[in-house]
Amino acid sequence: MRRADIVAAAESWLGTPYQHQASRKGAGTDCLGLLRGVWREVCGAEPQPVPPYTPDWAEALADDLLMASARQHLNETAPGHAREGDVLLFRMRLGVPAKHCAILVAPERIIHAYWGRSVCMTRLVPWWSRRVAGAFSFPGLED
Repeated sequence: MRRADIVAAAESWLGTPYQHQASRKGAGTDCLGLLRGVWREVCGAEPQPVPPYTPDWAEALADDLLMASARQHLNETAPGHAREGDVLLFRMRLGVPAKHCAILVAPERIIHAYWGRSVCMTRLVPWWSRRVAGAFSFPGLED
């Protein structure tokens, strides 16, 4: 798999409406569902089932489950070295678990899904870049 394959898969989700806990291109997805859908397209079957989660799951559990899962299934890299096709995790406030993810598709451009928006491409503006908690590449990536 190449970085261009990941970017193309992420771009194919653009416009998919936001739907909590969903992962169906064109029908509905959240940020984790987007990542899961891109995984299915470029890697195959998902490595583990995702349990149900509420919108406030990260705050309620106070465990960094998204970060732990990313470390288990993806290859961690320094956030400053993230490249196109890498996954970025975000902490929405200091001291809280990571609870949002996006795919870097170009320098300073991410594709992500968040409440009230369809899957979109946005600039990695300072508001987002200050919240990056981790960066990861897909396994089996041919650089």
